Amino acid sequence: MTTPAQNSDLLKLGRTPLPQNKFKLKNMQKLKLHSPDFTEGNIAKLAELFPTCVTETREADGTLKQAIDFDQLRQELSTAVVEGPQERYQLNWPGKREALLTANAPIAKTLRPVRSESVDFDSTQNLFIEGDNLDALKLLQETYLGKVKMIYIDPPYNTGKEFIYDDDFSEDTASYFQRSNQKDEAGQRMVANTESNGRFHSDWLSMIYPRLKLARNLLRDDGVIFISIDDNEQANLKRLCDEVFGEDNFLSNICWKKRSSPDARSTIGSIHDTILCYVKYGDDPKKAIGKMPLSNKRRASFTNPDKDPRGLWASVDMTGMIGRATKDQFFEVLLPSGRVVTPPEGRSWGLAEATFKQLRSDNRIWFGLLGDNVPRIKNFLSESDGQVVPSLWDMEDVGSNEEASKQVSDLLAFPKVFDTPKPTRLIKRMLELSTKAENQDIILDFFSGSATTAHAVMQLNAEDASTGSAQVGKRKFIMVQLPEACDEKSEAYKAGYQTISEIGKERIRRAGQKNQAGQRRQRRHRQPRHRLPGAENRQLQYEGRLLHARRRAAKRPDRPCRQYPRRPQCRRFVVPGAAGFGRGFNAADHPGNHRR
Repeated sequence: MTTPAQNSDLLKLGRTPLPQNKFKLKNMQKLKLHSPDFTEGNIAKLAELFPTCVTETREADGTLKQAIDFDQLRQELSTAVVEGPQERYQLNWPGKREALLTANAPIAKTLRPVRSESVDFDSTQNLFIEGDNLDALKLLQETYLGKVKMIYIDPPYNTGKEFIYDDDFSEDTASYFQRSNQKDEAGQRMVANTESNGRFHSDWLSMIYPRLKLARNLLRDDGVIFISIDDNEQANLKRLCDEVFGEDNFLSNICWKKRSSPDARSTIGSIHDTILCYVKYGDDPKKAIGKMPLSNKRRASFTNPDKDPRGLWASVDMTGMIGRATKDQFFEVLLPSGRVVTPPEGRSWGLAEATFKQLRSDNRIWFGLLGDNVPRIKNFLSESDGQVVPSLWDMEDVGSNEEASKQVSDLLAFPKVFDTPKPTRLIKRMLELSTKAENQDIILDFFSGSATTAHAVMQLNAEDASTGSAQVGKRKFIMVQLPEACDEKSEAYKAGYQTISEIGKERIRRAGQKNQAGQRRQRRHRQPRHRLPGAENRQLQYEGRLLHARRRAAKRPDRPCRQYPRRPQCRRFVVPGAAGFGRGFNAADHPGNHRR
């Protein structure tokens, strides 16, 4: 029989003693065969008392771990300023220098065309690059340096459950140049980034830093970048972008409401994402970002109660802030009713008296129907160039995660692909703000995912083309996506998609076909109409009514045609003489009979 002393010796040597019975075996399997790490325990205790003293550091073997900033701890425990290293305002983390080296190091790679998977290879100017986006950004520097108008990226959020790119920053310079950023021996370029490995923030920042530096080089002088992020890295990303793009070039921290209700499992459920917006040069940001089109709600506010020949208008406040007002903005206004008014308490007029008199003589001042209201300025709908972009984007205006999931599902014919996909309406708003259809602007997304950005570009081009102008719909896109393997349990994998990039490529193909079909339908409906004199005109009107009735009959063949009950109902018909309808159509195939 084994004695307790013998059991103790065996545990010290790292061997598991034989169990005496099943009960002991069950408990033996739960034993930890090492002593506790008291240092980690002490760090955890200090973190509870002094969270600002916890940092990340790199050990001699290159691994990252949590540590205590003793200079900061001494300051926390002192009543006077403690001497230490020189202070300066900066964002720093272990691996930042290596990340900068990665951005500047050359690679021995090239882009290889794949004609077999391309559509209109010789004529298209759109690009889909399958591979590591760090390599792709370096390869794009020569051809697209300073040519990209808009960049949108949706990088992997640092949740501890997703994966990020592993660029192996622990290598020395010589090894890095020799390896030229190749995959590891297992063929992997990704690594799990969990809080337990002590690299939660450092690895994510080291991943995104070189990519942002390379992306900035590609932007035009009037270029703009939008970056989607959640609360886990929003603060760090903001500081990092201030460093890469310049704090003066920051435009907005846009809040996008992405879902209608919070997660019931959370204490405070998040229903929004953040979209950081920077321009390359902030001297004149209006060159990079324009106004957004008037919403339907805003358009509905335009009326014309005084029958102004210039059309619909909406009145706006004529007062301004008193802080920057000049003496010319304090004057009395004689209303048509005979009453005299001055600016409200604590306000001034928003314009000088001379300007007010000019607007009044041009009938651009509104005093109310009775002429006794405080004056307001008339803004005409025909002269409007849009509305100022708000920093809050509601899901009713730009879509939600649920809408995005349905959009991908309907197009690719299988259920949910990603947990938080972005709707095309969200990307289209960014495109409307920062690009012009006729300028052949280039849009880049180097975290392409399911290629939502490409879909939005093609969709907006098609909508622009529907206006009939020959100079619209010329935007071009560049998508970059790592061939990340799909989860074998996912619906995408079951549908035959091995990688995320395959999903993106197929979405681009199908979205392009759908847009082309829509444009053909629009061209058919825009056939020219002519007014013909006398009997010919009446005959054409009759044939047009007959065409409408036949279409209705084709949809419901079980019901009689009420307008022409004596005429036989047929599914194939010809309307002779009507422009654009000189050949036979199958009613079921006619574009007017398809559900839109």
